[in-house]
Amino acid sequence: MRGRVGESAGLAAFNSLPSTSAEQALLGCCSSPRWAATVAAGRPYASTEALYTAADRALAKLGERDRDAALGGHPRIGERGSGAAAASSDREQAGLAGARQGTRDALAQGNRAYEALFGHVYLVCADGRGADQLLAMLYQRLGNDPATERAVLRGELGKINRIRLRRLLESYAELHDGGG
Repeated sequence: MRGRVGESAGLAAFNSLPSTSAEQALLGCCSSPRWAATVAAGRPYASTEALYTAADRALAKLGERDRDAALGGHPRIGERGSGAAAASSDREQAGLAGARQGTRDALAQGNRAYEALFGHVYLVCADGRGADQLLAMLYQRLGNDPATERAVLRGELGKINRIRLRRLLESYAELHDGGG
């Protein structure tokens, strides 16, 4: 990973994209068109932290329909992703690769219980977490009331967005450094 230097170089490239290209790139981070349009419209960003703060603010302003659009870009924990963010989802869930079948079955059952209770996919920032930890978090969150769970869900979505934004900026820095 290139760290902050790569992020800064990537930020310059991101800031210079045409609006439609920036929105398309952002949809790979969060599949809410309103979020992507809001974040793209805020360019140019003076720093990566300014971009991350703007992304958090845009997320906080999403209504339930836009939040559902954001969740639509995330597979169930333990399942493969599809669409613009598939590679990111698969990378983030890498900790599930060696999970025992019993843990996988429990996650599938827990996903169904969560969806029945809250009406949407169980979303958790899986990056760097193993299957047993993700399962324990799922069981814990099944005990939340709807208002608490909405707050937890937005927090997890914000973490994922930041990770994906950082990777996006690093990819733009690599393209720039590679003469692209």
